[in-house]
Amino acid sequence: MALFPNGPGRLQIGRAVEEGWAAFIRAPWPFVLFTLLTGALSLLFQSLASLDSLPEASQPPLPVQAVGALVGTVGSVVVSLWATVGLVRGAWTALAGGRPDFATFTRWDSAAAGRLLLRQLTLALVLLVLLGVAALVAFGAGQLASALAVVPAVVAFLVLIYLLVNQTFLPQLALLEGDGPFDTLQHGRRLVDPQWWQVLLLLLVQAAIVLIGALLCGVGLLAAAPLSLCVATAAYRQLFGTEDRTGLVG
Repeated sequence: MALFPNGPGRLQIGRAVEEGWAAFIRAPWPFVLFTLLTGALSLLFQSLASLDSLPEASQPPLPVQAVGALVGTVGSVVVSLWATVGLVRGAWTALAGGRPDFATFTRWDSAAAGRLLLRQLTLALVLLVLLGVAALVAFGAGQLASALAVVPAVVAFLVLIYLLVNQTFLPQLALLEGDGPFDTLQHGRRLVDPQWWQVLLLLLVQAAIVLIGALLCGVGLLAAAPLSLCVATAAYRQLFGTEDRTGLVG
């Protein structure tokens, strides 16, 4: 039986935290071990991508740096997609009443990873266009008066915050809904906008969970990060429903 089953509705942050915690403690070790594995791989690939930042005497030849940068960048992206898909699948399984094992997290799903990557790139493109327009407007305003250049920057910052909040559930939407890239962004905006401040508060609660984990000598992040995602996925189920339309789980 699913934990606190419900259809789309109002976001209840306390209930999302309760559901997220209940999901996490169903399989704490698989959550923690998968987070440790993907975190270690991510650090490895990041170190490969930043060989040029080593002291000059320790830097490898330029061809090795170039290969390291390429392998590190591609590897970091792949690990990030793998981690997100695995953690969302594990959280969804636990929230539906199951007990995810390690294989639930580690199973590679190229279709799900592709959907997530395409929608992340779409959001990045939207943000890039926003910043480009803001820069052009700020430049034009600065030609009239230097003080006016601040106004577009402030407006762009506020719009950026607005977009990032209403795309809070982009990973879950990309993995579980199966809509097109721009439809996914629109779907998230439509359902989050009426409860924008509630979702912002949810993000602050998640940030507090991660901060507490970081303060525990950093080791607590291994539990805080997946717990935060479980809370977000529980909130997603409240707002968007409990149907897996893409077959992500099984």
